[in-house]
Amino acid sequence: MKQLLDFIPLIIFFVLYKMQDIYVATGALIVATAVQVILTYFLFKKVEKMQLITFVMVALFGGMTIFLHDDNFIKWKVTIVYVLFALGLAISHAIGKSAIKGMLGKEISLPDHVWAKVTWAWVIFFSLCAGINIYVAYELPLDVWVNFKVFGLLAATFGYTIITGIYIYKHLPNEKS
Repeated sequence: MKQLLDFIPLIIFFVLYKMQDIYVATGALIVATAVQVILTYFLFKKVEKMQLITFVMVALFGGMTIFLHDDNFIKWKVTIVYVLFALGLAISHAIGKSAIKGMLGKEISLPDHVWAKVTWAWVIFFSLCAGINIYVAYELPLDVWVNFKVFGLLAATFGYTIITGIYIYKHLPNEKS
């Protein structure tokens, strides 16, 4: 259920972009993301930090996009969010409080070196996505960027999550019967 809630603002953004324009889609994205955060809180009594960061960035950069009538701001939002995620993971690991281990460590027991590899792999992934987004946003037409943002980054994240899951599975401790 929670995963479905995470995709609704993106779907709304895409549909309204195709039906209207980037500004209508961006306004709807801001509203849908706010509703998503509120629903998440009421349904699960908790809102993840990543979700709050994403909302703040959507509201800030989306607001600038609409107010200044310049789609560059919403394009930058994607890159900045990915850079913040990469920095957050790197810093949390560097200070000995791995964010990924904090999220998954209650359910999964892994050696610290495995958590470190998973963390650095995601730092690299988010950094690459940020760089690729800049390229697509400024070298290709807006339609291509919207499709990349909605489908390309979503598919890449989903695929990387599966790869991470396989890597973690291979390193789970063997249970003796």
